[in-house]
Amino acid sequence: MASFGDDRPASVTVRPELKPSQRPSREEAMEAVKTLIAWAGDDPQREGVIDTPKRVVDAYEEWFSGYRADPVKELSRTFEDVQGYDDIVMLRDIDVESHCEHHMAPFLGKAYVAYLPKDKVVGISKIARVVEIFSKRLQTQETMTQQICDAIEDSLAPGGVAILIDAEHQCMTTRGVHHKHVSTITTQFTGAFKEDRDLQRRFLDFCNRK
Repeated sequence: MASFGDDRPASVTVRPELKPSQRPSREEAMEAVKTLIAWAGDDPQREGVIDTPKRVVDAYEEWFSGYRADPVKELSRTFEDVQGYDDIVMLRDIDVESHCEHHMAPFLGKAYVAYLPKDKVVGISKIARVVEIFSKRLQTQETMTQQICDAIEDSLAPGGVAILIDAEHQCMTTRGVHHKHVSTITTQFTGAFKEDRDLQRRFLDFCNRK
């Protein structure tokens, strides 16, 4: 299933988010959906789709709620009483529900996230929440993997971070080349996970356990 990670890029592009004043209104968004319905060849006033613009905008608010959440804030409450624990802390099978920024098609899969605490730990639900925040934005899987890693590195200063994401992209399975059941795996390793191949293999073994 898994492969070893590549070297970390020299820099990661930070995509600026729209200011609230730049964001179109809900009514403008619904009008845009009507335009797409008409462009597809249907009648926006037809009974079956007349309420579709409202439903699509409601869905978009949920699918892209990550733009209105702050991963740093989620990781800001930490605990220093770890009784000397310095081994792997790992969450497996975190659901990933995201949308490709190239086609706005869903990609769905699982994330595996681990870190080596030094002086502090964070509530395990916060790690899953960070994955959710970054996934609920227009994304590439590669960028999302790096963003999750960076957020944990910057907030917890751990001995190392390991990320693996395994997802199927509907922009590949339902259009274009139409290759079904093909998944994409991305990995990122920092610190001890990058330097110690035995530790890296432990993480990958955990990922492969059923």
